[in-house]
Amino acid sequence: MKTPVKFLLVDDLPENLLSLEALLRRDGLMLLMATSGDEALELLLDHDVALALIDVQMPGLNGFELAELMRGNERTRRIPIIFVTAGTHSAERRFQGYEAGAVDFIQKPIEPDILRSKTDVFFELFLQRQLIAEQRDLVQTQAEALLRSDKRKDEFLAVLAHELRNPLAALNSGLELLVRKPDEPQAGRVRALMKAQMSHLVRLVDDLLDASRVTQGKIELRAAVCDLREAVWAAVDMAKPGIEAQDHTLSVNVPDHPVELLADQVRITQCIANLLNNAAKYTPRAGRIDVTLDSTPTTSRITVTDNGLGLTLDASAAIFRMFEQVEDHLRHAHGGLGIGLALVKQLVELHGGTISVTSEGPNQGSAFTLELPKVVTRSAAPIKPGAVHG
Repeated sequence: MKTPVKFLLVDDLPENLLSLEALLRRDGLMLLMATSGDEALELLLDHDVALALIDVQMPGLNGFELAELMRGNERTRRIPIIFVTAGTHSAERRFQGYEAGAVDFIQKPIEPDILRSKTDVFFELFLQRQLIAEQRDLVQTQAEALLRSDKRKDEFLAVLAHELRNPLAALNSGLELLVRKPDEPQAGRVRALMKAQMSHLVRLVDDLLDASRVTQGKIELRAAVCDLREAVWAAVDMAKPGIEAQDHTLSVNVPDHPVELLADQVRITQCIANLLNNAAKYTPRAGRIDVTLDSTPTTSRITVTDNGLGLTLDASAAIFRMFEQVEDHLRHAHGGLGIGLALVKQLVELHGGTISVTSEGPNQGSAFTLELPKVVTRSAAPIKPGAVHG
């Protein structure tokens, strides 16, 4: 709702104030009325005024004296003043009024059309200043957002260069060794390390390509009726090596009955696997990870819970932005580019779903929840219920 434009009316006679109010009343205008200069100064402490219409002849502070006080205060010195006067004044008297800060004089009895015409100018000027201020604030906000985005991209490029250099250097060293000593006893181990580094490179490139496709709106979902339990178990199989390498205990809880919906099962599996990999990565060794699938008549929900590093409130809001990484978690990232959770969010939203995270704070673990709208329900044979421990 827009802030109303405010005019200040100052006259020691209440009937004159009522007359001005009747002539000036319009939508979007608030009229502040004072019967003395002191009362006017009190109103000016609490209100930003677009125009002051001040009677010249008043007991106590007269109009000129009030105007001089307004000009002496930084808050009120730029308020336009129109003096309302009952008699004619000499050129010297008018000069005194203009010197006190008047922009105009209006003679009593007041001509309604003249009054409205003169005050309309200040009404529109104030609206324009408001609009300019709003646009300035918007531009400033956008500029700050661009600077933050630019900084995140610079940080991302630095991380990307580092993450690409490491596996490439390992691959190059392994290749040189195999070329020089093809019969090296350790050749089998070197080839296995090279294969692992190649898999890491492929994963990085796949994440980059998926993020680019989603951002450009080029990713296509291959939707079909699927059982969400299958996606959970496929994701568990994908993430199990990383979970077992950290000696985590994994518990998987899915219903005995099918949980069907219309979705791209490959992409949903990718999302769940990403959450499991993150849980394994950011949970200290021998931690616990739980995956739970449940549903309502309209929604299916997958929750991945861990007892790992946890998140602050600010970090919980930031981690779904592209290239964003939690500074305190960087030493645990092990090759992350800060795009995984942003990609999960985009893929889930393409399905009409949501992703959220809750955490009690640092070192208190996290719980990531995917919610997907349930579109289709039909019976199917039950699959692998229960729990598995890694």
